[in-house]
Amino acid sequence: MPAERASTGPVLGVGIAALDIVNLVAAYPAEDAEVRALGQRIARGGNCANTLDVLAQLGRRCAWVGVLAGDQGADFIAVDLDRRGIDRRHAARVPGGATPTSYITLSRATGSRTIVHHRDLPELTATDFDAVPLADCAWVHFEGRNPAETARMIARVRRERPDVPVSVEIEKPRPGGIEALFRGADVLIFARAYVQAVLGDATADPRVCLERLAADTDARLCLLPWGADGAYGLAAGAAAPVFAPAHPPDALRDSIAAGDVFNAAVIDGLLETGLAAACTGAGLGALLERANRLAGHKCGRDGLDGLVDSARAAALWRGANP
Repeated sequence: MPAERASTGPVLGVGIAALDIVNLVAAYPAEDAEVRALGQRIARGGNCANTLDVLAQLGRRCAWVGVLAGDQGADFIAVDLDRRGIDRRHAARVPGGATPTSYITLSRATGSRTIVHHRDLPELTATDFDAVPLADCAWVHFEGRNPAETARMIARVRRERPDVPVSVEIEKPRPGGIEALFRGADVLIFARAYVQAVLGDATADPRVCLERLAADTDARLCLLPWGADGAYGLAAGAAAPVFAPAHPPDALRDSIAAGDVFNAAVIDGLLETGLAAACTGAGLGALLERANRLAGHKCGRDGLDGLVDSARAAALWRGANP
C-alpha cells in the first residue's frame, strides 16, 4: 500500500461490503444454457468498500463502517479490509447473519457483467452510526442505502462536523425513497442506472437529466458518470453541465467496480483541490477527466488489485491534475 498522505484525516466510507463470486465466460449465455467458465475468482466487493480500496491505493487513510455477518464470508471480508489497511473497527457485527453475496457473470466478449445479488443481513442504522467517532475525518462518503437511516447519519455529520465534506452515491431507487438523500450532501454522484430507472428513457439526454436532478438538491456539485459515453458534472449556480469524454481501454476486459473507481478518483481529486476549485468550469472538467481516466483503465484490467500502480506505470495517473 502507498505511503499515507499525512496532511489529511481518513475518508470514512459508510455502506456495503460483500462477497463477489465472479465467473468469467466467453460470452453471456442464453437462458437455460449450460456453459463452462473460463475462470473464477472470489473477492471482497461492495460499492463503498471498493471505493475505499482505490482510495487506499491512492494513499488515503480510510475507514469503513457497515454491517458484518457472523459467517466465513464476513471473515474473508475482514481479512481483505485489514490487508488493504482499511480501518473496520467500528463495523457492526450481526452474529448468525449471512454475508451479502454477488454472483457475477463476466463476459469476455463484451467486458460487461450481470449481477445476481443475495442479501439477508440488516442494514446499518443511525444508532449504529452514532457510535462512530467523527473527530478526525477529512471526508464522509455514503453509499445511498436505507434512505431514512442514512439521512439521519448525514444529519449527524452536518451537526457535529459541518466542516467535513459529505458525498453520496445515488445508485438506484430504494425502498423508502432514495430522494431523501438529495439534501444535506456536498456532492451527489448519480448512477446512469438510477437516471434511466426513474426517468424511464434509455435515450434521454444526460445533460437534461442532470439539470433536472440537480434542481431538486442543495448539493454544491452533482455528477453523472455515463459509462462509455463520458461523464457530466454540474456545480450549483452554473449555467450548464460540464462534459468530459470517456477514456476506454484498448481492450475491454472487466467493467466490475468501474463506477466505484470513478467515485474514488472524484473524492481524491476533491480532497486535493477543494470543492470551490472543482466547482469552476475548468476545475470540474479536470476532475471528471481524471476520474474517467482511472475508471477507463480499470475496465482494461481484471479486478482492483494494483490498479493505481498500473495506471501510474502507464503514465495515466500522476495526481490531482495529471
